[in-house]
Amino acid sequence: MPATLIQAHLDAFSQQRRIRAGSLIISAFGDAIHPRGGRIWLGSLIRLLEPLGVGERLIRTTVFRLAQDGWLRTEAHGRRADYLLTPAGQQRIEDAARHIYASSTPVWDRRWRLMLVVGDIAGRQRDQLRRALFWQGFGLLGTDCFIHPSADLDAASDALMADGMGELLHELMPLLAVENHFGNSARDVDMVLRAWNLEQLGNDYAEFVARYRPLIESLRQHLGDVIPDETAFLLRTVLIHEYRRLLLRDPELPAELLPHDWPGNEARLMCREFYRRLLQPSERHLDQHLQCANGHVPAAQPLLYQRFQTEDPFQNHLRPAP
Repeated sequence: MPATLIQAHLDAFSQQRRIRAGSLIISAFGDAIHPRGGRIWLGSLIRLLEPLGVGERLIRTTVFRLAQDGWLRTEAHGRRADYLLTPAGQQRIEDAARHIYASSTPVWDRRWRLMLVVGDIAGRQRDQLRRALFWQGFGLLGTDCFIHPSADLDAASDALMADGMGELLHELMPLLAVENHFGNSARDVDMVLRAWNLEQLGNDYAEFVARYRPLIESLRQHLGDVIPDETAFLLRTVLIHEYRRLLLRDPELPAELLPHDWPGNEARLMCREFYRRLLQPSERHLDQHLQCANGHVPAAQPLLYQRFQTEDPFQNHLRPAP
C-alpha cells in the first residue's frame, strides 16, 4: 500500500541523526509558503514541520538564524509574529524555483559563463567563494576560473551579495565565452571532466531515484488509494527538499555533454510525476494549517500551477474544482 511505504520513508527521514533544519525550512518556504504570499505564523510553521522530526525549539532557533542571515524577517501582529521572506530571500527562492520546477534542462547556446578571479583573495575568503559558487552549480578550472554553461552572471553576482561576499565582486571578472576550437585545443567535454565531479553527482542522483522508485511504482499500481492530506504534504516537502539539494549542485549541463544514461534525467521526471500526484491533497492540508499571525489563510497563487507544466501528463488535474 502506498501510505505504508510513504510513512516508512518519512520515518526514515525524521529519524536521521542530523536534519539540516535551515535547509528544510528554506525548502518549505520555497515550495509551500512562497506560492501563498511568502509569509507564515511561526506557530503554523512549527505545526507543519514537527512531524518531520524538527522540534519546536530547533525551528525557533533556526528561523531566528535565518533572519540574521537575511533570508527572513519578522512582522508582529499583537502577541504573534509572521516570518516572511526578505526581498533578497525571495529573489533567491525564485532563482532556485526556475531550476527546480522546470520540466527539462534549458537549451544550451554553446556559450560558457566564466567568473575569473583577477584580484588577490585570501585563502579563507577563496574557500567561501568556491563553496558559494559551487552551490550555484559552477565548476572550477584550475584555481582562478569558475565556469557554468547557462548561469545568469548578474544573478550569480546578486547571490554572492546576498551571501555577504559583495566585497569580493571587484576581485572577479564575469565573462561570456564562445567556443572556438583550434587544432588540438581542449573541447567542451574536456572542460566538463576537469571542472565537475559528475561521477559523484550521478551517484547521488541514482541513489535518489532508487529511494523513490518503490514509492512512485506503488502510487501507479494503487491509483484508487487515498493518501492522507498531511502525508501528501510531508512527502512533497521531503521530496523537494532532497531534490533541491541535488539540483543546486547540478550545473545542468546540456545533453551532449552528459552520459546518455544520466540519472539526473530520470530524477527530474520522477520528481515531476510525484509533484503532480501529491499536489491536490498537500494543498488541502495547507488550506487547513498554513496560517498567518492574524488567522488569515492565504490562498495559493497561480504560479503554483505553472510548475512542471510542459508536457505534463497531469496537467488536466492541477487546479482544484471550483
